[in-house]
Amino acid sequence: MKALRFGTVLALMAPLLSALSWTRAEEAASPPIRVGIIGLDTSHVIAFTRLINSPNAEGDLADLRVVAAFPGGSPDIPSSWNRVEKFTEQLREQGIEICDSIPAMLEKVDAVLLESVDGRPHLEQAKPVIAAGKPLFIDKPLGGTLADCIEIFRLANEKKVPCFSSSSLRFSSAFLQARAGEFGKISACTAWSPMSIEPHHPDLFWYGIHGVEILFTVMGPGCKEVVRESETRVVGTWHDGRKGVFVGGEKLHDVSYGAEIEAEKKNGYIGTYEGYGGLVE
Repeated sequence: MKALRFGTVLALMAPLLSALSWTRAEEAASPPIRVGIIGLDTSHVIAFTRLINSPNAEGDLADLRVVAAFPGGSPDIPSSWNRVEKFTEQLREQGIEICDSIPAMLEKVDAVLLESVDGRPHLEQAKPVIAAGKPLFIDKPLGGTLADCIEIFRLANEKKVPCFSSSSLRFSSAFLQARAGEFGKISACTAWSPMSIEPHHPDLFWYGIHGVEILFTVMGPGCKEVVRESETRVVGTWHDGRKGVFVGGEKLHDVSYGAEIEAEKKNGYIGTYEGYGGLVE
């Protein structure tokens, strides 16, 4: 009797098992989202590619594959031209196809990481990507001028192309926990980070972005007024009276990237750098 019932169950389950097997086979056979990279003059291209193309990639990253890249490079920025050849070769060794133009690369990919270390060419590099309708991440600095930054997002909005830019510090767990309420309602925050200067860019564009990203991650949107108190100190007032301060080039509490917080539950400081994983995900 038991054998009969077991056999009946198996017979009833057979169509379901067959359907599940077919679905898994179909999922396994579906091609990954092909990712292209513009600008091979930053170590981010190597780090991001390793995360995305890792055989151990999980979740959304398991559905992606970096397949092609365009080297780019800026001859008047030493930290660009003296690295582009090395990083290009490293990607080539990983089987990434190196293309001689952005249009040629766009024919081979579904989404784009714009990684050029120089923000000045970002608008012109982003235009063909947006025109092609490819989802786009733009690494810091977003652009070389405020006008360029505004135009990039105007074009993306006009074409309804997903587009965003960020420092990896936005996704560090300590800053996200502070934003989520670990300290209670925050009344003031002072954030800091290194702030090296690149003469072709407004100074906060180049490296101060990291500390500014921390500040807005903790405080949220709504800054209505900004005062530049010194070359390395900028104070913002939020619409509800809260104060946010960015301090560049100082290492407070012996931490390179961090924030001091005043809030209803407690005051304190947080400082952490967790790499690129959160940003890439």
